[in-house]
Amino acid sequence: MSMFSTGILVLTSPLHTLPLRIAPVLSSAAQVVERTLYVHLHPGLNLGAGGGQPRPVFIQPVVDLSSLITGLYSNAANVCGHLDVRVLLTNVRAQPNNASSPETGGTGVACNPFPSPQPLSHSPEVVLTDYALQDPGQSPLVAQCLQRYTGHCYVCTPGLASVLLHPQLQKLEEEVEEGQKDDWDSRSERMETYSEVVVGGTFDRLHGAHKTLLNISCLLANKRFLIGVCDQELLKKKVLKELIEPYALRVQRLQEFLQDVKPSLQYEIVPLSDPFGPSVIDAQLQCIVVSEETRRGGEAVNKKRLENGLPGLVLHEIQLLKDAHHTEMEEEKISSSSLRSRLLGTLLTDPKNKSHLPLVPYVIGLTGGSGSGKSSIAQQLEALGAVRIDSDQLGHETYRPGEVAYNRVLEEFGSDLINEDKTINRRALGRKVFGNKERLKALTDIVWPEIALLVKGRIQRAREEGKQVCVVDAAVLLEAGWTDIVHEVWVAVIPEEEAVSRIMVRDGVSQEDAVRRLQSQWPNTQQVEQANVVLCTLWEPEITQKQVRKGEGVQVLSKQFEL
Repeated sequence: MSMFSTGILVLTSPLHTLPLRIAPVLSSAAQVVERTLYVHLHPGLNLGAGGGQPRPVFIQPVVDLSSLITGLYSNAANVCGHLDVRVLLTNVRAQPNNASSPETGGTGVACNPFPSPQPLSHSPEVVLTDYALQDPGQSPLVAQCLQRYTGHCYVCTPGLASVLLHPQLQKLEEEVEEGQKDDWDSRSERMETYSEVVVGGTFDRLHGAHKTLLNISCLLANKRFLIGVCDQELLKKKVLKELIEPYALRVQRLQEFLQDVKPSLQYEIVPLSDPFGPSVIDAQLQCIVVSEETRRGGEAVNKKRLENGLPGLVLHEIQLLKDAHHTEMEEEKISSSSLRSRLLGTLLTDPKNKSHLPLVPYVIGLTGGSGSGKSSIAQQLEALGAVRIDSDQLGHETYRPGEVAYNRVLEEFGSDLINEDKTINRRALGRKVFGNKERLKALTDIVWPEIALLVKGRIQRAREEGKQVCVVDAAVLLEAGWTDIVHEVWVAVIPEEEAVSRIMVRDGVSQEDAVRRLQSQWPNTQQVEQANVVLCTLWEPEITQKQVRKGEGVQVLSKQFEL
């Protein structure tokens, strides 16, 4: 079967039967669509040849619909996690007060959700449906009817293909009495909706739990939807905060998703630098959507609102989504922190073209702040067969009598640095440059180029010995500009408080000295910006080994080391 980048799934089964059918439906759809799958709900839609050309109608927001959306995203995470699934709500709207108004056609339900086809951020190339064929011979007519229906609702790619999934779902077919297919909400409680709704969150790497929160918020909101996005101070305590997407990118993805889901709403996205933001001062808000773990935050919002003389918000609580693929070190729920942890050891950005470098040996530049555990990672790579090049050790060699850097350092900083054995007193040298950026730069301008020459020499020796992989263990790899002598960059990160603790134990220094040492280096975030692969030694050594052994960072690793 042909694969399409983007598709739209039209679900026609009765609402009460969908929970049992949604997993196999999504599994079947994932065999046709490989990137973005939109989901359009129209329970009871008749695509049969005898029913004429069907038109989209507004459907009621009911409690069962909220449950279906939660189950849909949960199943999507389990059976087709690679797909970007988006449930569309353009045709979902509360019943008008005047049920006999012309807008409703006298049916009590408004009937014109698509006065013109809605553009989507990714134009569908194929439409799929779970519609149950009564007669296999109707398949071509039903496919045409489905294409016309979809084209009436959304702007699609010319030559839209159609796929009827029902033959793959016959084992799950349930007997549904005539009339039930049009009975959208007779057995479900109507959902209370509100003019203005608010939510808050980090919204990093938009996943199924985020989408559930956003979709249900869109169900609840009739006019305005306010979204607070964590930034700055609120990110400091996040796990692997260095891998959190930039604020602008998170907002861009939110806007795209929301505009697809329900374009009729007024969206307002604001940065949050404190836990409350505008939720405690905006008098127009009526409802805040929370999960069981953020309910206390919602209650704190209401307490602040009452202190500010504002009415409390209705707290609408949604359930957390279980992560069927979580490991022992990850949360049981679907979470951004788990997704970030899965990025460790993988290729985050493709290496730049290094055509000036020989392909063999493949050179990994490994760096990280003090206490990050980069040397232990280098040792693991060495145990796998890589040639480890310790730039710190080579740095000591540059200070030996007779070396180029030896004479230049004495000329620049004075002969009083010479020990009795003619070596340079590096501690005394450190006191001369500490806290003085100009003097420190004068020293690094002398030493770093000499270390780079020694590194290149070690790489050349490895090449002559037929070695396949080298790892350059260098704390100053990025600061010194040595990225042009390595094929790709690996960065080890660790939370600052853990790094401080490690430095104090390892070097026997005070907390103040440990903090000062870290502050003199590039921060984790700045290093990660130039990383192809990121690793973290916060957990047990076995976890770090798994990161190293993922092998996505360097294809040659898996071949050479048989990972």
